[in-house]
Amino acid sequence: MKTMLRFAVPMILGDLLQQCYNIADTLIVGRYLGADALAAVGSAFSLMTFLTSVLLGLAMGSGTVFSIRFGQKDSHGLKEGILASFALLGVVTVILNILVFAGIDWIIWFLRTPKELVALMKEYLCVIFAGLSGIFLYNFFASLLRSLGNSVIPLAFLAVSAGLNIVLDLWFVAGLGRGVAGAAEATVISQYVSGLGIAVYTYRKFPQLLRKEKGVRLRKSRIREITSYSALTCMQQSIMNLGILAVQGLVNSFGTTIMAAFAAAVKIDAFAYLPVQDFGNAFSIFTAQNYGARQTERIKKGIRTAILTTVSFSLFISLCVCLFARPLMSLFIDSSESAVIAEGVRYLRIEGAFYFMIGILFLLYGLYRALGKPGMSVVLTIVSLGTRVALAYALSAVPALGVVGIWWSVPIGWFLADALGIGYYLISYRPQSP
Repeated sequence: MKTMLRFAVPMILGDLLQQCYNIADTLIVGRYLGADALAAVGSAFSLMTFLTSVLLGLAMGSGTVFSIRFGQKDSHGLKEGILASFALLGVVTVILNILVFAGIDWIIWFLRTPKELVALMKEYLCVIFAGLSGIFLYNFFASLLRSLGNSVIPLAFLAVSAGLNIVLDLWFVAGLGRGVAGAAEATVISQYVSGLGIAVYTYRKFPQLLRKEKGVRLRKSRIREITSYSALTCMQQSIMNLGILAVQGLVNSFGTTIMAAFAAAVKIDAFAYLPVQDFGNAFSIFTAQNYGARQTERIKKGIRTAILTTVSFSLFISLCVCLFARPLMSLFIDSSESAVIAEGVRYLRIEGAFYFMIGILFLLYGLYRALGKPGMSVVLTIVSLGTRVALAYALSAVPALGVVGIWWSVPIGWFLADALGIGYYLISYRPQSP
């Protein structure tokens, strides 16, 4: 437990700070620009989460390969893996940039954005899309450093950029009156600060990993290896957030009040279970390194420790969110918006009661990714998100439930995926060395 927590805590703090990018946008926009602007920025957040998930999935899959090579002490394989991963993520980032700018009008239509919010949404997206390269740089180098056992430096760069984001948000939105575009500009600038900063640090601190050396080159075999791990992890992350995006479109169909409530509540929700998500990622790196070093017994002990830690923390957070749902919502929207706050509180009390189930699901994702079975992580994601989307549309169509059906679809999806993942491990899986 000590080993995993020492590694996980900086990752948790770092991603909590990364969440501050959009949290700051949401809080400041909601307070200074009103419910319409909050709804537009909140809807855009779901889209950006999906796009980020593509790059994050590729980086996480690459990090698994880095960790295994590090555990095997294969420095040559590690260097070529780094080169292959950087090339792959760079190409994907360019493709994403082209697609999102070319398809911005279609994206707004797909999200079923109300007519009165289209202009605000487009204004925000045209700026926020420019930050994809900064997201790529940060996630790639943070994944590399974490795979080597260094989770503190990514935290340091995020701390600086998150603070900068809040300052710039207040300046651009409240001071200069630049509206939702100003909130997006503050986020993009901060993303490039963290991305470029961590890239320069890594190049100077670990030049032996990044500089050209004899015999180290871009090989098809390395690209295939990175792709085999990254593609399924990327697919898992993308499916997860594509499902959320589909639910966002359904939420938008209920109007501005529900959109605004969802925009604020989902930030609180993500902030609440982010620590167990990052603990799952730390557990995955711990497992991958021991998998590469053929330490099967340590993997089994790590599983028991991770479950105990995750469930205990999740129950505590559930209690806090359920008790303080109303004051938490009031941070994001003026107290006069009583309908928005009431719907957000209802969402949080339904979701918040079941955080332990998503905590276990994150551990299952990390376990199967680390042990060379990323396909199982994809299956669990499909079960979780497929159930959520199907039930959201089905239950929300029942007049007695309405939007509450969307909220209940989430924990049901978590439960089914957990049952499948645990059952598969107990019945048929036995860890084997690579």
